[in-house]
Amino acid sequence: MMLVKYHFTVGFALSFSSLVSACLREFNSEHVHTHRKPILRRQAVWPPVLTEQETILSNSFDANSIDDWAKYYGNQVKLAGLGREAAEWTRDRWAENGFTSALKEYHVYLSYPVRQSLAIAYSNGTRAEVHVQEPALAEDPVTGREDAISNFHGYSASGNATAEYVYVGRGTHADFTRLVELGVELEGKIALIRYGSIFRGLKVKNAQDHGMIGAIIFTDPGDDGNVTVANGYEAYPHGPARHPDAVQKGSVLFLSTYPGDPTTPGYPSVEGAPRADTSSVTPQIPSLPISYAAVLPLLQALDGHGLEASQVNRTAWKGALDAEYRTGPAPGVTLSLENLMEGKITPIWNVIGYINGTNPDETLVIGNHRDTWMIGGTGDPNSGSAILAELARAFAKLTATGWKPRRNIVLASWDAEEYGLVGSTEWVEEHVNWLTETAVAYLNIDVAVSGPRPSLDATPELHTIGTEIMKKVVHPNAGGFNISLYDAWQRESSTGSGRHVGVLGSGSDYTTFLHRGVSALDVGSSGGAGDPIWHYHSNYDSYNWMSKFGDPGFKVHAAMGQYLSLLALHIADDEILPFDLPNYTEELRGYYEDLRDLIGDETLDTSELAAAIDVFEKSAKQVKELETLAKTWKDENLIKVVNKKYRDFQRGFVSQGGLPNREFYRHVVTAPGLDTGYAAITFPGVSEGVQYGNLTVAAEWVSKTAQGILRAAAILKT
Repeated sequence: MMLVKYHFTVGFALSFSSLVSACLREFNSEHVHTHRKPILRRQAVWPPVLTEQETILSNSFDANSIDDWAKYYGNQVKLAGLGREAAEWTRDRWAENGFTSALKEYHVYLSYPVRQSLAIAYSNGTRAEVHVQEPALAEDPVTGREDAISNFHGYSASGNATAEYVYVGRGTHADFTRLVELGVELEGKIALIRYGSIFRGLKVKNAQDHGMIGAIIFTDPGDDGNVTVANGYEAYPHGPARHPDAVQKGSVLFLSTYPGDPTTPGYPSVEGAPRADTSSVTPQIPSLPISYAAVLPLLQALDGHGLEASQVNRTAWKGALDAEYRTGPAPGVTLSLENLMEGKITPIWNVIGYINGTNPDETLVIGNHRDTWMIGGTGDPNSGSAILAELARAFAKLTATGWKPRRNIVLASWDAEEYGLVGSTEWVEEHVNWLTETAVAYLNIDVAVSGPRPSLDATPELHTIGTEIMKKVVHPNAGGFNISLYDAWQRESSTGSGRHVGVLGSGSDYTTFLHRGVSALDVGSSGGAGDPIWHYHSNYDSYNWMSKFGDPGFKVHAAMGQYLSLLALHIADDEILPFDLPNYTEELRGYYEDLRDLIGDETLDTSELAAAIDVFEKSAKQVKELETLAKTWKDENLIKVVNKKYRDFQRGFVSQGGLPNREFYRHVVTAPGLDTGYAAITFPGVSEGVQYGNLTVAAEWVSKTAQGILRAAAILKT
């Protein structure tokens, strides 16, 4: 059994204020975090020098085995609530390798597709069906299976809508604000929205908030760089370009309000739990996803009608299709949208495995979600699932030598992540007391591989260990040159002088851990300019695509697995947790300067926040000095004191209650943006008060943010 389990239930309080404003200051993610100091580019020692334990772990990763695990997952139906077989298989593989493993069932609200259709009617009376499903490919067997899953939006509203339609760009808050300024009629229309920039659920929310009665969200090849059919590349399955009929499925939950089961906000979805109304976080208008081939005639029908792209003058408004990307509407041209969904309370299955450490008071959690929108999902998320299966095997080889971790190691395979981080959120809500008392960090690997270019996001105390471990792993896809994962990561620096570790926002299972005060890191590897296009949330994200285009030979998978296992080894077994608290101070100062840039000429006193960062800096230096003494004197009592401070200091950042109108998000330093859902915003309470023109809220959150930082500093203080 797990060492300790607690049941935790909490109700959400009413928000203390609303972010209402007549004006919106746009938060441009391309220009944030400009004051952070990059991690300097420097060549790693070559070849990497590994300890005996590191060598055992690294040598245990077999690309052929990972290929086998990926093939298994890539042929299973894993839509949330339908994937028990894959859950049991995962449990059995972990158990074979020494992890005590079991399924943890929750009963959650999910929705499933029943019938979807879309048609366009022209002003001359002609009508045409719009293809909303992806065709089967003879070269890719899973795309033609009878149990293949229809294209749909999870949590979309059932309904029929027939109306003229308006192209609204990316569908961001700023896009809609601009259209309102220009007098474009939105109410009663259907929104035609381009994927990208923000979470899809917020696109639908923005359309709903402006009185629109339906939403169609489409993929645009303008987001694929040079690797497109129009530029002469063959489409999948014959080449690296996106298939014209590829559709991005996904959830339309209002993720920036709160994730998890929308019927149990703040408490776990156990059988018999009380159920809340979902209308505050799920759309009330129907929506559908479609491909770029399907949207082309819809965009072309707007040519000559409404405002030109240059008049709208919004970022990424015009895509790469042969159309003018006008707003419309086109008089007499209508869409008929049908979306019939079935919503129900249904079981889902997390898989939880663990090895008890010698210190029961410290726990490392390593997680990846298992559920997919399609049979495949070999990139998202099952590249990570295959790696966790191999990681369990690697740790079995290490434990066979007599090794036992200092800290508990928990493996988690989450279900229903795709609907809105449901499985991980429910588990954290059930075990939050035990996690608060023991969790030292959560390591997340979601899309481990969708291309060869490594990426890393983490809370600042994990930046140093996160990048140092990169230097111990050989990157297998570097054009014939022997370089480390670290050097491959640094190659992606836009300036050439060094890279930043990303700031955690949301979009994967680290979210609930972070906002309950647990240090967190998210790692993966994706494509870049010139790489084959990954078919995100499409039936074509398959084993066939991965084995031919994404990672032939599964060598990048093996490298990412080596990285995760070495990182886990150090966090689980180093005598003193490998945390860098002075780096947290550096990041706080960078975030503060970014905030001052955002505030600009506005009158807002942030001196209390600046003073709090000064106090945090002093505490961070003190605990670093204490760590040095503990190592020098080999004093077990001092080591325990330092580890406890490192384990617990993040709890201070979540001590002030939730953000305005979204109480789930409690971290005063970082959160997903209210209008992004994915991308991070730093000092979110203050920044969004400024962004949305409510300086009263901003001033209140200067104080709350300062108090959270002071609380973290007090935990560190020696």
